[in-house]
Formats: sequence, C-alpha cells, structure tokens
Amino acid sequence: MKYRITPLGLGAAAAIAVFPGTAGQAPAAPIVPGDLGSVPDRTALTFTDSNTGWSVGTANQFAARPGLSTVKLYIADFALQHGDGSTTDRELAERMIRFSDDGAASRLYAKYPNSIDGPAAQYGLTATSGAAFWGNSYTSTADTVRFLEVKKAQDPRSPILGWMRDAAPAAADGTYQNWGTARLPGAEGTKWGWSDYGPPVVNSATIGNGYSVAAATNGTAADQTTDVLRAFGPAPQPSPTVPLRDVVADVVATQFPGDPLGGWVVDAVPSDILVVSAPIEGP
Repeated sequence: MKYRITPLGLGAAAAIAVFPGTAGQAPAAPIVPGDLGSVPDRTALTFTDSNTGWSVGTANQFAARPGLSTVKLYIADFALQHGDGSTTDRELAERMIRFSDDGAASRLYAKYPNSIDGPAAQYGLTATSGAAFWGNSYTSTADTVRFLEVKKAQDPRSPILGWMRDAAPAAADGTYQNWGTARLPGAEGTKWGWSDYGPPVVNSATIGNGYSVAAATNGTAADQTTDVLRAFGPAPQPSPTVPLRDVVADVVATQFPGDPLGGWVVDAVPSDILVVSAPIEGP
C-alpha cells in the first residue's frame, strides 16, 4: 500500500516516528442529518448538536403538531420544579416518562393545569400550548429539542433525562417503545408519543451521544422510523486505520533505500500507534 507523504529527508521521518500519537481505532464521525429535503411532509424533524449548538430541521420543524405523550416531558418538569415536592408527584412523573402512563399524566395535569403553558413560557417554546386535556396539547419538534438541550446544559442530572434513558420496553398500555429517533446511532434515552384514536400519529424525542433529536409523523411508527433513518442515512463507519510503523517502513523502503538509519527509524516507532489510512493509486 502506498501513502501520499512528502519526502522531507530521513531525519524528518525519524521525527515523525517518535511523535506521540493516540493508540486505538480512529473515532467514528458524529451522527449528522443528510438530505432533509428527502423527508416526506408527513414527518417533521429537528436535530441539534449539543457540542456546537448547530441545529437543523425539516421545513415544518416549527409547526405546531399534536404533542401526544411527548408533552409529558413538560408536565414532569413543571411538577418537579414548581410542585409540592411530594413523593407522589415524583412517582407519577417517573411513570409518565418511563411507561408513558396516561393516568399518571392526567393526575399531575389536573393538579398543575399550567404544567404545559408554564414550561412553554419558561423555555421559549413558541409552538407549544396546553389544552383542557393534556393529550390535546400542541408542540413542535423544534420546541421539544430546545427543551431537551436546555435540560442537558442546565440540569444534566435531571431525573427526566435519567427516566428517558431507563424507559420501559413496553408502555403502560402495552405499546412497544422502540421506534423513530430511538433507532439512531448513539441514542441514549427516548420519550415516545402516539394516538389511540383516529389516523395514526406518532412522536419520538431522543437524547443521544452529543445530540438531541425529535420527530413527529402523521403516520405509523414504521413510517417514522423509515423517515428518520432516511434523513440520517446509513450509520457512519469508522475510518480505516493502519499502524504508523507500517507507514514509516513504507516511506523508508521506497524513498531512502539502503540508508543505514532506516532500520533504527522504523524500530523507534511504537507498535500500537494507529493512523488513518489514506491509500492512493498509481506511482
């Protein structure tokens, strides 16, 4: 295998050989959306990189859509921050997030009727609005991701984030919680939402390794999973690596044949240092 390396002399090669590097495999690229224009209008999607703050979404990411059970995130947050601090409130909030328990949500919303509009004002969720019945409330994928990013930055130990990470495989009503944004690489915790009445409508919101993402689909769970995975494309693969010692040996053999220092230079390179491989064709 050949490598595109500019010859600087054997002394320079020796300097490269002993320069400290990182052992192990090169890190995989972070997850980023691809062509969001390919996502059908039935799905709204928002993605934010937690490390840089860079955010992107579909054209309809700011549209108010049925919040379904993802608004339980707001109800739980209000109850934990502004409630009476009771054990009952905390237990109901946990059941809402981990098991998507509608009964728990109804009890907390009856006790705290401002628990959707309150967080909307607190976090600047401009498309979010409560209703007489929490299940008829509205939010947007952009609002949901904004909420999650604020929690991760300002309250990283929030039990809400922990409950998302510890979501039950099946909800209180038996629905399997396993679709949409939860299927993305690096997903750590998710809150799902779905409707039991009328045409299928589903939501999912995920905190991941360095990102937050939310999707809302006028369709089935399978429809949403298809749209989300299409938006992000195949999972990124780790860059191929090769031992640095092999690279140096190739340089020495091809550019400094017969030089008595060559063997010393190659032997000076630690055997466990890997570099990203960049093979080229031709002479």
